[in-house]
Amino acid sequence: MNQLQFADYFVFFGYFVLVIAYGYYIYRRKRSAGTSSKEFFLAEGSLTWWAIGASLIASNISAEHFIGMSGSGFALGLAISSYEWMAAATLVLVAVFMIPVYLRNRIYTMPQFLSVRYNDTVSTLLAVFWLLVYVFVNLTSIIYLGSLAISSISPVSFEWSVVFLTVFAVIVTVGGMKVIGYTDVIQVLVLLTGGLVTTYLALTLLSEQFGFGKDIWKGLSVLRSEAPQHFHMVFDQSSPHYRELPGISVLIGGMLVNNLAYWGCNQYIVQRTLGADLKTARKGILFAAFLKLLIPVIAVLPGIVMYVLHKNGMFRQEMLDAAGNLKPDRAYPSLMNLLPAGLKGVAFAALTAAVVASLAGKANSISTIFSLDIYRKYIDKQASEQKTVRVGRWAVLVSMLLAALVAPSLRSLDQAYQFIQEYVGFLSPGVLAIFLLGMFWKPTSAKAALIGALITIPVSVVLKFLPLWSGGSFPDYPFLDRMTITFFTVAFTMIAVSLAGKGREKKEKKILLDAGWFRVTPGFLILSLIIFGILAALYTVYW
Repeated sequence: MNQLQFADYFVFFGYFVLVIAYGYYIYRRKRSAGTSSKEFFLAEGSLTWWAIGASLIASNISAEHFIGMSGSGFALGLAISSYEWMAAATLVLVAVFMIPVYLRNRIYTMPQFLSVRYNDTVSTLLAVFWLLVYVFVNLTSIIYLGSLAISSISPVSFEWSVVFLTVFAVIVTVGGMKVIGYTDVIQVLVLLTGGLVTTYLALTLLSEQFGFGKDIWKGLSVLRSEAPQHFHMVFDQSSPHYRELPGISVLIGGMLVNNLAYWGCNQYIVQRTLGADLKTARKGILFAAFLKLLIPVIAVLPGIVMYVLHKNGMFRQEMLDAAGNLKPDRAYPSLMNLLPAGLKGVAFAALTAAVVASLAGKANSISTIFSLDIYRKYIDKQASEQKTVRVGRWAVLVSMLLAALVAPSLRSLDQAYQFIQEYVGFLSPGVLAIFLLGMFWKPTSAKAALIGALITIPVSVVLKFLPLWSGGSFPDYPFLDRMTITFFTVAFTMIAVSLAGKGREKKEKKILLDAGWFRVTPGFLILSLIIFGILAALYTVYW
């Protein structure tokens, strides 16, 4: 089953050559004008709104969605779509309230914001945390899932898949943010096209299996009738999946904390907008929000299709590991093996595009934080622009190599998407509290921010492991609820420390803030209301 035909290779290598050639063209055009650190890391003033929006999605969508989210669709159903649909709402909030603060204060990295608002100690501490999470959770899991998929649908081994993805991503990344941003436009077109093709064929296959011919609408009807339990967006406490997605928390609790931290305080994401003006940045973010609404169609529905097919006797062997255990993350690769020659190459290219774009974006953010917030601040304060860029490229190589070496250790995971969300969630609630209070509450002190940063991971660890250590006498909260508790624990601690030290600390640095920055154009307002209207309809229909 895991064989590619000539047509598949032709399509895939056509995509590969197009991305490399276009990236080289952008790189040469950029290089002729000189390479400053801001140009390399931020593509300052070079990205259009559609390039920003495409880059946000291409960098965000990866194997964790095609493989991990489809696996969660198989196991949990449509409810996993909350990560995508609530992200669309969060993007609107970020565009209105957070991006203006960064742009008006000329912030280029998240640690720089912390340094300007608080001090270098807070900045460096969180910079180190971010680097560790980006390398050993994000990069590692993306390489693992991408390699798992490639080895499942092609004759390439898992180990050589790791090498291929690592090298391909490095080639794209070393050209800088401008190359990443514009090649991401190609990547997002490929991943959306390939993803929609795969979903279409999955639904037609399902329709055929139930005797309705190649009718995708009948396929959707079969999904609803054969797996009604997979079409609930909000689980109650009686659901076996409540721990993964605990009820109303997917709307106003931990999911909002998770999304605000990811889309508003994450170098890997925010970096795409920091080189643009406010109008262009907001347009790009709004474009990304609309694209976000599509992602469950290409990532979650195929997983539910595979659940129905598996329940009715198909893919029994393909969904098992060597020990005979059911592995939901095998759903998408097993489905791709059924695609006809040529179309399988399109789906293969889409998956590779998602993986490479996400790897390139994360690696670029790693190099940005290391070069500007670690190397230039502590190792070589007089480093030239060219040397800083060179150090950034070395940071890309080293981080990708480390992630490639660690990636095979993740083979024991069942649902990698949930693993990523949970362990990134150890840090993100505290980060969000530090950023929001730093932006919108002037009395917040540097001492409070430092304490907030130091207690974030311990609070998360205690909430996760204390039920085990206490023999069950301490409540075992779902991880999204743990994120909510951690966020408020850190926020209230920071407020208490700031108020207790009021008048005794030196005057804190302030971030400039003006209520006028939060005004939006009528067009932005109308499109935002459309997004919220679509979300209201989806949650009403599938509650």
